[in-house]
Amino acid sequence: MTQTTRTARKPRGEYAKSETTRQAILDAALEVFAESGFRAGSLREIAQRVGMSEAGLLHHFPRKSALLLAVLDHRDEAARAVVDFDLTDGAATLQGLVELAAINASMPGVVELFCTLSAEATSPAHPAHEYFQKRYIYVRSRLTDAFELLRVAGRLVEGVDPARAAVTTTALMDGLQVQWLLDPASTDMSRDLAAHFRLLVRGFDLQALEDVLDLRAGEAP
Repeated sequence: MTQTTRTARKPRGEYAKSETTRQAILDAALEVFAESGFRAGSLREIAQRVGMSEAGLLHHFPRKSALLLAVLDHRDEAARAVVDFDLTDGAATLQGLVELAAINASMPGVVELFCTLSAEATSPAHPAHEYFQKRYIYVRSRLTDAFELLRVAGRLVEGVDPARAAVTTTALMDGLQVQWLLDPASTDMSRDLAAHFRLLVRGFDLQALEDVLDLRAGEAP
């Protein structure tokens, strides 16, 4: 190791402090964007909430668009803590989505931000266009994997195609969010998503298991 390399490295404590500051900025940016929207939310307001100058914020995120993408990734990390796409039990992954829908219902500002950005990002010129393209590809792919695991286990309802189920589930989740934002009384996102999965997966949860047992009991001689 050369002396130049040795002196160029920051002490471990500085890295930890920098990461803590970065996480605080992301949390504040998510709050501001959720309250005011991406375009109206100001970097100055975000910096004030963190207790730093706007110039200090720009040291971590040189552009507002870079901050937006980091906020979206930050939000995805929180979602992945609830939904584990690497599980070998596809039903458990779907249960995670139901749980995530319940959590989202406690954060209307964040849901509104996501819905607004995903619609605006259909324009190739939007800074989050590529992010949402990749995100939907990822979600559909991992949902397809979860439904395929259920098909192999013999739990997917006959005639249900894993790939198509992934597409319709993704569309349903987004659609439920829009309906809920327009009229919170119109839907319970978590409950209605679970009802959708019960139509696709045998014994998806306790309610679905009871329905299957009742059906079998009715078919018995």
